[in-house]
Amino acid sequence: MTALTDLVASVNDVYWYLVIALLLAAGLFYSVSTLFVQVRLFPEMLRTIGEKPSEIDTGRKGISAFRAFTVSAASRVGTGNVAGVAIAITVGGPGAVFWMWLIAILGGATAFIESTLAQLYKVKGKDSYIGGPAYYIRDGLGWKPVAALFAVIITVTYGFVFNAVQANSISESVQNQFSLESTLAAVLVGLALVVVTGLVIFGGIRRLSAVTEVLVPVMASAYVVVALAVVALNITEVPELISMIVGHALGFREVAGAAIGAAIMQGMRRGLFSNEAGMGSVPNAAATASVSHPVKQGLVQSLGVYFDTLVVCSATAFIILLADPEFGGDREGISLTQDSLASQVGAWGVPFITVVIFFLAFSSILGNSYYGEANINFLRNSPRTITAFRALVLLAVFGGALGSVDLVWGLADLFMGFMATINLIAILPLGGLAVALLRHYLKQKATGHNPVFHRDDLPQARNVSAWDGSDPMTRQD
Repeated sequence: MTALTDLVASVNDVYWYLVIALLLAAGLFYSVSTLFVQVRLFPEMLRTIGEKPSEIDTGRKGISAFRAFTVSAASRVGTGNVAGVAIAITVGGPGAVFWMWLIAILGGATAFIESTLAQLYKVKGKDSYIGGPAYYIRDGLGWKPVAALFAVIITVTYGFVFNAVQANSISESVQNQFSLESTLAAVLVGLALVVVTGLVIFGGIRRLSAVTEVLVPVMASAYVVVALAVVALNITEVPELISMIVGHALGFREVAGAAIGAAIMQGMRRGLFSNEAGMGSVPNAAATASVSHPVKQGLVQSLGVYFDTLVVCSATAFIILLADPEFGGDREGISLTQDSLASQVGAWGVPFITVVIFFLAFSSILGNSYYGEANINFLRNSPRTITAFRALVLLAVFGGALGSVDLVWGLADLFMGFMATINLIAILPLGGLAVALLRHYLKQKATGHNPVFHRDDLPQARNVSAWDGSDPMTRQD
């Protein structure tokens, strides 16, 4: 097992230079080409997230922009925000937080492009619209083998590898809470997760979105409130904390054992794992929404990047750094966050993080499972295949509860890199369509209209199957 862990780590250390270069290039390119849409249209993001859906069939409401946001947030806001940030800081030092922030700000533009494209190329499914990178790669580019490859990789990555990561962090947090570092405790946690996960994922996207609509806002808000309380208790130390983060990131200040390269690498990796901008996962959730214009869901998903990294990840970083941990040593995950919070607020901090990570990681398992299902349907629309996939998800959850922290996170990094590479290469020739849609959207906004879209408005976009005017939301009053 140690040999496999070392092999995966060595591949990641080389391959991730390419992934980071692609992420930064895409973020910069789309920031410039959209005139920094992720910054200048921030108020519009807040407005569009509350839009109500229309009926996609008689008597059946579509998935709202907010519900689609919570499904994507369910996948985003989880282990990466709590355990992932802890790993980044212990390995890369405080500077890793700065690089997380940077990848989020640039990633907001990439998230806008990929989610807008997912809306453009969505198709009507049984319970809602469906879509994602596999659809825009196949229909927009005509690259059918690449679309199938992406569908396979995201199914494995989210259905199995990332769900194992979430289960691993839940198991670690529970064992740290009760001081039960044993195989039996891990088995019991794994079995409990299998039961509760099975009850939800066998109910489909509507049951899943109904659960995430409640879990994600409540638990994330509770976590951020507690983090703000910690900051308030240490308000005089915050300026020095910000200085330390920026100084170490840019090489002005050194922290023993944690070099600048480690800060950049860990910050970028953990930032991408957390906010998923450019990875090609969030577009699967974005495509489900019933909105009047593709740009609306692009804006909503840009907001999701900010919420995930600038709010929730920063909350974890402040909790840990205010506890003055050691840097550059062995990786520490969820237990570091638990112990750091306990040192600030008392012993109740450990069980509080246990509860938070359980619900956030559990909601991530639900969101991840949907991504896998959406892409299995792309490959083969078969109820039996979906049932088999759901059973394998439960097996991955159980295995993750028993697994090694380093191996599980190493595999997550590797598969995440594969996904991001394919998706970023695919959206490069399609990005112009999203920029054209943005201009179309803003032109209608300037005349005082609620922007709507019909596929005839963008004749250069080929093979668009939705947006034919049948959805009442897409018709101008």
